[in-house]
Amino acid sequence: GLRGAQVLWGRCYEGGGAPPYWPWVQAIRSYVREIEPDELRRQMGSGASVIAEVIADVKERLPELEPPPELDDPESVRFRLFDSLTSFLKTASQAQPLVLVVDDLHWSDRASLAFLEFLARELQGARLLVVGTYRDVELSRRHPLTVTLGDLARERLYERVLLRGLTEQDIARFIEIAAGFEAPRELSATVHRHTEGNPLFVTEVVRDLVQSGELTPERAASRRTWSVRIPEGVREVVGRRLDRLSERCNETLTMAAVIGREFSLDALKQLVEDATELQLLDVVEEALAARLVEELPTAVGRYQFTHALIQETLTGELSAARQVRLHARIGEALEAMYGPDADEHAAELVPHFAEAEPVLGAEKLVHYSVVAGEQAMEALAAEEALAHFERAAAVMTGAGPELHAGRIWFGLGVAGAAVFGVERAQTAWDNLVRAFDWFLEQGDTDAAVAVARYPVSIIGPARGTVDLFERALPLVPPDSVDAGWIGVRLGTALTTDRGDFDGAIRAGERALALGRETGEGQLEARSQYVVGSAILATGDPEAALTRLRAGLDLAREHGDLQSIVRLALVTVQAAIAVGDLEFARRNADESADAAGALRDNLWMLFALSLRHNIAWLTGDRASVMELADEWRSGGAWGPGGPQWGISTATYEFGGEADLDALLAQARTHLDTPPTRLFEIRILAPIVGAAHCFGSDDLFETIEVLATGALDVTDETQTAQSVLARLCVGLGAVNRGDAALAKAQYEPLKAHSGKLDPWALMSYDRVLGLLASTFGETEAAAGHFQDALAFAERAGYVRETVWTQIEYAEMLLDRDEPGDREKAIELQDEALAITQELGMRPLTERILARRDILKA
Repeated sequence: GLRGAQVLWGRCYEGGGAPPYWPWVQAIRSYVREIEPDELRRQMGSGASVIAEVIADVKERLPELEPPPELDDPESVRFRLFDSLTSFLKTASQAQPLVLVVDDLHWSDRASLAFLEFLARELQGARLLVVGTYRDVELSRRHPLTVTLGDLARERLYERVLLRGLTEQDIARFIEIAAGFEAPRELSATVHRHTEGNPLFVTEVVRDLVQSGELTPERAASRRTWSVRIPEGVREVVGRRLDRLSERCNETLTMAAVIGREFSLDALKQLVEDATELQLLDVVEEALAARLVEELPTAVGRYQFTHALIQETLTGELSAARQVRLHARIGEALEAMYGPDADEHAAELVPHFAEAEPVLGAEKLVHYSVVAGEQAMEALAAEEALAHFERAAAVMTGAGPELHAGRIWFGLGVAGAAVFGVERAQTAWDNLVRAFDWFLEQGDTDAAVAVARYPVSIIGPARGTVDLFERALPLVPPDSVDAGWIGVRLGTALTTDRGDFDGAIRAGERALALGRETGEGQLEARSQYVVGSAILATGDPEAALTRLRAGLDLAREHGDLQSIVRLALVTVQAAIAVGDLEFARRNADESADAAGALRDNLWMLFALSLRHNIAWLTGDRASVMELADEWRSGGAWGPGGPQWGISTATYEFGGEADLDALLAQARTHLDTPPTRLFEIRILAPIVGAAHCFGSDDLFETIEVLATGALDVTDETQTAQSVLARLCVGLGAVNRGDAALAKAQYEPLKAHSGKLDPWALMSYDRVLGLLASTFGETEAAAGHFQDALAFAERAGYVRETVWTQIEYAEMLLDRDEPGDREKAIELQDEALAITQELGMRPLTERILARRDILKA
């Protein structure tokens, strides 16, 4: 074995002029200098004088050596040297295993490679490992190392280990070590994108950020976007490789670099006027041989730079004025080359017209940006689409807005809805309204209707949605498919914006009838989503599930991913409410898959939060922590989003949570108390957090918000009033306010036997807490027992534990005969679960109550 081996290190020299066998001389010389002369003499034996001819240090250590006999044949001389060196290394490895590392073999001289081949054939039985490193980008087919590797491979004398670049996670960890704090995700992604994980490039880029003072916790906290420049160290590495090329090759590659990371021979022919096609091919083949560019398998005559930093180094040598003019020339040349098909290459043309705007103006930039944005949306690349539309909006003032404004606002709305967090939902919606109004002003009713019926989802508090759809309906025939789709949009808006569930159900039913009359299965599926969502919001999950299942069957039949995402997610909430865990889990996975296929960030995060809720309910600690990390890496939802549940679950399972930050977020709503379904649902996870942390400040904030919500909701049993009452009731429990607790008790009794899918608390447990607060302990015990039965039947481990803890506390406070024994039994059962699952706060709550009993 090689345990405890001595490592000898040699490095090949790039610049030329090094003596033969230089890496081997370095490695062996370090060994010779440390060993005692007598032992060195023994290990080298008769070959010492031969080795001394190449490694002068041997002569210094063993001065009595005589020169070796002269040989006439150079091949014999080399064989004697190789044999002497190999025998010495094998003998030395018997005393202590040896690892010889020969670095940068791509710069090796031929003599050193010849010895490597000789040594590799003689290693059998030796306690010797030879490790050679090289950069494959340096190798061409004719490179000496390529020949050596081929010979060794034929004889199976070595094992090749391909070292991949650093991942984005590796880079984040590296930045954390270098800077001393956790790297923002956008920064690690930017560094990875620019360096492609090359360790040398990553090191230089991060070192440059640290030394320039850009990488500090304060700067990182204030920046949303990052850019990196190429440090001099990287430029030098890339520059040395470029210096080996001919002048014509460098000039042509510079033009190619301005074209982009990818380029074609046809494009180069348009731009390099003084070169024939054969001359260009010679130049490209020179770059291919140097591994600076590579052929793309997708099409003949298309190439790309092997690394983005090669392209950036070449363009970085051009002045800004020169780059602008080159981009203008390239943009117009490519546009002419593509002719009537230029729009199909819009994404390729946009960067050139963006850079060339100072000399060409903005008209073409706006046109191709809009086309590229629409193509990106069709390809489900919402982030890319948003960037194109934002660019077009920024410059369209001087480019004839009458030609593009409606398409730009529409694109900003659709792409923004897919990308923005909850806090920017209104921005996305306002852009859709601007597009609708603009098309109407232009007399383009068809385009306005297309905006109104487009299946965009605004997840969050966007006002004014109902108004747009009510204005759009008179624009279409009442019995048309368009009327059905606008009705679907209207029904969704009535639920989320106004809390008008009866109106939403009526709109959904009309759309459903139109779908059936016209044979539009997708319209039927989406209509069932509207009706099912509204029914769930009225507090009837069983009836909602009937509609949602029917809609899912239709959506699957038609492959309608948009409808599958929405239907499956609402189905999860309804299934959680009635305790059908397996059905909830299947739909959560299906919704996550569909959202991923659509590449819609908000729906993906929403699906992730529901998968997290299921893991939390079932006590799946590993999944809770894993999904919480995935949530944080996926972007912020914004104040009041599901991060409340993420933070609370993490805390319950022994992780860290920032209570001050949660309280600060809760207080952001005090100025405008929630009035609509989406906003009132924000209260549910906050009250769950207050209950978990036992925070009086959080309870006080929630009670103010929930009371404000009750003031603007009617007395019917809707999700708004029920959630608001649940929040007010738990605040009353925390303060011991018997009268307020009793006022919430009767309205909440109608929901016995279910779990609130937003607060993730069974109504029976809440009823038990309320009843015990106003002194009805017998009723409270019955509710706690019903809550336990429901939780155990559903497999909700977390709900079981909380119910056991709170039931036990009620019994201990009541202290009637048998209560103490029953309470201790409940505590023991809960303690076994909390300790197994690492639920430290709940374990401490149980043990603290026991300490009080002992006292």
